[in-house]
Amino acid sequence: MVSENRNRLSVVIQAGGESKRMGRPKALVPFCGKPLLCRSLKRLGGIADELIVTSNDQKSLDFLCSQVTYDKLKMFSDTIDKRSALNGLYTALYYASYEYVAVVACDMVFPSAPLLLTEMETLDRTCADIAVPRTSHGYEPFHAVYRRSTCLPLVALALEAGEKRATSFFDQARLVEFSTEDVLKIDPRGGLFVNVNTPEELATVEKRLMNGEIVERDATADVLISCFAIQPEPTCSRQTEHACSFCA
Repeated sequence: MVSENRNRLSVVIQAGGESKRMGRPKALVPFCGKPLLCRSLKRLGGIADELIVTSNDQKSLDFLCSQVTYDKLKMFSDTIDKRSALNGLYTALYYASYEYVAVVACDMVFPSAPLLLTEMETLDRTCADIAVPRTSHGYEPFHAVYRRSTCLPLVALALEAGEKRATSFFDQARLVEFSTEDVLKIDPRGGLFVNVNTPEELATVEKRLMNGEIVERDATADVLISCFAIQPEPTCSRQTEHACSFCA
């Protein structure tokens, strides 16, 4: 039995982007035979005490309501009509019930449960506000864990100031950064920050995954991929059943 005194984690999967370059909602686009959103549900659902999907098109996600195998899944729309990365982050923090909030974009093909758990544990140990990976391309705010009580008011102030970037308030927060080397020590499968924005990128990543290939840089899709081979899903002491029968 899991101790009731352990840290609680809200996992928020953001599925509310406009998906202009994809041409259809990214959450629903097929990847390896299942909706892309279901990859995040499968990989992260088991570590979540609360699982939230944010989307302004909840009707298109009705299939989840009939397929969920446990009751922790909730769905919410953005709190502000005007879309932006920062507004999406505010929505995630606003609706989360627990102090530690992992926020992940649904177009990340390989979201990492081990990394998110380590980020949460780091926040608890250091009393920082945000645990976030930082690569040569900058911060990865949608594969990070936030302390709700301190980050929510900071995000609100940034929104009031007209900011749109998810990282616009980072200079006001206490950060713990995870380097590429740190990330690979935690989850050596690699490719954790690969996201897909176009049908071509999706097809390229899907083909390489199906073929067991992975390269350092894909010139066609122009996405950065770790040179480490993708390994099977790790087991996790917090892992439970799948969130959705599509993920089984």
